[in-house]
Amino acid sequence: MNKLDRYIFYRLSVITFFVLAVLVCIFILVDFSENSDDFVDKGATLAQIWGLYYLNYIPEMFRLVIPLAVLVACLFLTVQMTERLEIIALKASGVSIYRLLLPYMVFGIGIAAIVSYLDAYVIPVSNAERITFEREYISGSSDRLDRGGIFRQDSDSSVVTIEFYDPNSHTGYRVNHITYKNERVKRVVFANQIKWVDSSSVWHANRIEYREFDQIIFAETEYRNEPFEMNLLPQDFARRSSDIYQLTYPQALQYIDSVKRIGAAGVTLPQVQLYGRMAYPFSIIIVCLIGFALATERRKGGKGVYIAGGLAISFIYLSMMKVIEPFGIAGAVSPIFAATFPHLFFLAIGLLMIYLAKK
Repeated sequence: MNKLDRYIFYRLSVITFFVLAVLVCIFILVDFSENSDDFVDKGATLAQIWGLYYLNYIPEMFRLVIPLAVLVACLFLTVQMTERLEIIALKASGVSIYRLLLPYMVFGIGIAAIVSYLDAYVIPVSNAERITFEREYISGSSDRLDRGGIFRQDSDSSVVTIEFYDPNSHTGYRVNHITYKNERVKRVVFANQIKWVDSSSVWHANRIEYREFDQIIFAETEYRNEPFEMNLLPQDFARRSSDIYQLTYPQALQYIDSVKRIGAAGVTLPQVQLYGRMAYPFSIIIVCLIGFALATERRKGGKGVYIAGGLAISFIYLSMMKVIEPFGIAGAVSPIFAATFPHLFFLAIGLLMIYLAKK
């Protein structure tokens, strides 16, 4: 690492930190202005608002805005070097544009690695605390996926249906457990209400009806205060659209496997969310590439033109990520394609811009 590399690393770090701090402050102010009425109406104290909500929201804010902060830093620094003719002087002395790009790429890869680690193991913990607060104190924050008519596969030969499930009390109402054998119904177990007992880690029903079928013979028995035997757990019934954002990468992969195992609908939603999380840090590397390529040539209008161009690229980038997600969730494209296509598209644009830049 020579003096030029150290200079670029230092300036990129300082500018990125400054822009990041400004964006996070703006994010907090906007969010507080939108939710302040809910905080007051539902009795949230300042200690809860700042200690439980915003303190746990900052890591997620950091993850969301860091690509924009890095892009602005790359644009600002490179434009400054371009206007001072420093890049022209370096080119004239024999330093290629690809060598100039190297510290930018190393910086972007380093930030991307940090964000990837935080998103894999740190941010989900803070998200869980924040989302718990939102469900209690912010109106319209409910994100349950399954509210009624729940269908789950308990095993290869049995299924469970629940008309309504309350995730807060871990209680299911009007539950049917149906067992098949040789493509025929072998047994039906009906419970008007089941409840998960934490102390014994079993489901318990206040009344159970067993209906046994053996060819033409039908037998029915009834018991009270009996365990309700099934392999499913409370989390298998209380799925939410925010579940993936509260799980580490290994936990999220296990969660997706469990959704497939129990036969729940909508498995593409957590897949798109997880793959999107995994691919998101690559956007930092890509914006470093695009920001450097965009600002290596002098243009009329000064820094404002470059910043405006960078913001336009960021808006299109983010819009493409959001637009393609529903197609992956609906199954029109694969979840991996929906998560990675925007990044691959803008990576190609960045490489093309570097190739066309004046050498």
